Parts: sequence; structure tokens; C-alpha cells
Amino acid sequence: MSRTIVEGGYVATVDAAGTEHREGHVVIDEGLIAAVGAGPAPVAVREDAEVVDARGCLVTPGLVNTHHHLYQWLTRGYAQDAILFDWLTALYPLWARIDADLTRAGAAGAMAVLARSGCTTVGDHHYIFPRGSGDIVGAIVESAARVGVRLHATRGSMDLGASQGGLPPDFAVETTDAALAASQEAVERWHDPAFGSLVHVAIAPCSPFSVTADLLREAAALARSLGVRLHTHASETVEEDAYCAEHFGKTPTQYLDDLGWLGDDVWMAHGVHLDSPAIARYAATGTGVAHCPSSNGRLAAGIAPVRELLRAGVPVGLGVDGAASNESGQLGVEIREAVLMNRLRTGADSFSVRDALRIATAGGARVLGRHEEIGSLEPGKLADIAVWRVDGVEHAGILDPVAALGLGAMPPVHRLFVGGRAVVVDGELVTAEERTIAEEVAAAARELAARG
Repeated sequence: MSRTIVEGGYVATVDAAGTEHREGHVVIDEGLIAAVGAGPAPVAVREDAEVVDARGCLVTPGLVNTHHHLYQWLTRGYAQDAILFDWLTALYPLWARIDADLTRAGAAGAMAVLARSGCTTVGDHHYIFPRGSGDIVGAIVESAARVGVRLHATRGSMDLGASQGGLPPDFAVETTDAALAASQEAVERWHDPAFGSLVHVAIAPCSPFSVTADLLREAAALARSLGVRLHTHASETVEEDAYCAEHFGKTPTQYLDDLGWLGDDVWMAHGVHLDSPAIARYAATGTGVAHCPSSNGRLAAGIAPVRELLRAGVPVGLGVDGAASNESGQLGVEIREAVLMNRLRTGADSFSVRDALRIATAGGARVLGRHEEIGSLEPGKLADIAVWRVDGVEHAGILDPVAALGLGAMPPVHRLFVGGRAVVVDGELVTAEERTIAEEVAAAARELAARG
């Protein structure tokens, strides 16, 4: 049916006013949100409509994941007690044996779990492209279509090997020219800028310690000539700060700023170690941040200054990060983690459950440049909607459904819609066979391990 009505649930629109309806409705028509309001849907729209009973549920925008490394789904559980640089050094040799077929399997597994955790838009950062590995970006696009989620793929790169003072081994990097050419090819082949597009592609050299200044500078110019966004890691750890001070005599923010890497078309992963001048520059330029609380905890990187970023007006979204540093892979869990981590940093009243829901939805949409299309429940936007069941034994008695999501266990997803299409029903993926995906992931993980 072309029209679907979700009604009877608690509707948190996450619009600019923070409008909420204790018992409300959302009307989906031809993949778009046609109406949102209190009480049942009007009689005039009910004819020939499928009605989803959302009583006992919280209805929110679909969650937006602004940073991930989908291929890492195949290397979870490695280097369990390492900080970032040691963790990377341990895993680079294994990742350098990845190919398109293995990535396809890992990406499908990671995106299936993301969908089951309320995520409708997946941002991915893939930056390792071994020689002869095939069309890795295409494989990720295929897996997104299989699962049914919206994809923001980034064509990453590394050209600064250990022999040149970088962190990755030489066999894991590309030449500067090859990285730029492949980035342009990925954009021209896969990026669709149309309203409602299921695939966007950005350009994303990996990090200041794995990429030359030439690649950073030229990648920024290339992205802007192609009209796509830019993404990289920045200010994640104290070790990165020390590396930039030693090699460049600057902070990561100063270094990236000098290379043209601040702007409203750029978002950075992590932003844990941003000082006041850096936050001011991010705010002045509109540079976004992907906040990844669980991964930052897993690698003991620290807690990002999210309250300070938001108060300064910096766009902030939520991210899972690579599954090898966040084995859960669930974006819904990160809402609670964001609340808890940021309260540890700045106090119990500094970051509310609604703050966390906002960065997981509207904030992420702004970071990815799609705030006119997704991130809130408003007429005319894409029908990317999560319906969370909060009347089960885990949540019964929590009178505020948003608190049930932001402080309680992650609720099961009753329905997940991407462009009006049901992707998850009663907690199960309905677009693909979960058991088949799980078997493919297990086989691919064994194959990759055997190559190590």
C-alpha cells in the first residue's frame, strides 16, 4: 500500500521546537511524511491505508549513524585491551588483506544490526584498498541495498606509510594519485545527489597520521569541485595530538584548518581532544563532529566535549564507529552511552535524554548535510521512522518513553521504515534473511583470519 499510518504511540518529532505528542500519529504517503499530529489520523487519510498500531511504543525519526567502518565487522574482538595506535598497529596487517567479497559480507552484517537498532541512515568510512581487492565501495553499496538502509559511503584513503613517518605499514597504503583518482571514480559512479537518494558518497582521507598533506589538500579541492562532502578522523587521542605537535608543530585542528579542512561541508570523527580555540573554529566554519562514545571508551580515548560543542553551535551527530572498537554495532545503544559519558564529563544536568536523541537524529542529519530530508518527523521529509516498543518488562513503569530509550535498555524495534518501506518488523529484519547474513559473516571472518 502506498499510504501507511502509524498511530497510538508517543511521538517525539525532534523538530526545532521539540514537539511531542503523548498519543499521536504519523502518516506516510509515497515514501514521505504527509502528516504528523496528536490523536488518531484524520478520517480523510484512512481509506486504503495500512495502519500500524503503535500503542505502547515510542515513535522517533530513524537514527542517523555519522561514522562507522563496516568492514571491521569481521575483526571484532581483536586487540581487546589496546589504545588506538596499538590497536591500529595490531589490525592493519589483517585489514590489508580485505577484498570486495569479504567487505560485502561484513557490511551486510553490520548494517543488519544497525537497522535492528533503529538506524535508517548509515555513514561508512572505508580507507583500506589493497591491490586487486575489487570494487569495495560497490560492494558496500550492494549490501546497503540488500538490507534496505540509506547509505552515506565515504571513499577513504591512506598514502603515508611507516617509511614516511606514518602509522600504517607501507603495504596498506596507496599512492596519492591513485587515491585521488579512485575517490573521483567512486563519486562519479555511486553518488546520487537527488532528494531522497539512497546513496551519497563523500571523500575521506583517513587521518593526519596516515595521510600526507598533499592528499589532504588535494582531496579537499577534489571534493569541492565534485560537490560532495569531506570526512576524516580528528582529535581522537592524546597520541594524535602529540603526533601532530611533533610532525607539524600544530594541533590537529590547526593543521587541518591550514589545509582547507574546516567548513560546513566537512565532518570530523570523534573530536575528543578539542580545546576552546578549536571549538570556536569548528563553530565559525560550521564543521561537524561525529560523537562515538562507546568506541572512545573501548580505546580509552576520552570523552568528547559535546556540551561545549553544542553550546557553541557546532553540528554534532552520533556514531557507532568501527565494529572492531565497538563490538555491539548498535546505534540505539549509543543514545544511552552519550547521556552517561557526557554526564561523567560535565555533570548530571548537562546532557539530557532529549539532547542525546536530537544528536542521534536531527544532529546527524545536519552533520551529513541532509537536514532538509531526514532527522525529524515533519511533513515533506522522507519517511525514515523508528517505532520502539516500550511497554515490555524492561520498560514498563518508565512513564517518559524518551527516558525509556535514553536511560533504559535499548527497546526492541517494532517497526523501522526507510523511505516508507518496512525494513524491520517486530524486531526482525524483513528485507533479507538474518541467518544467511550471519553465516556469511562467520565464513568471511574465518577467511580473513586465515589470510593473516
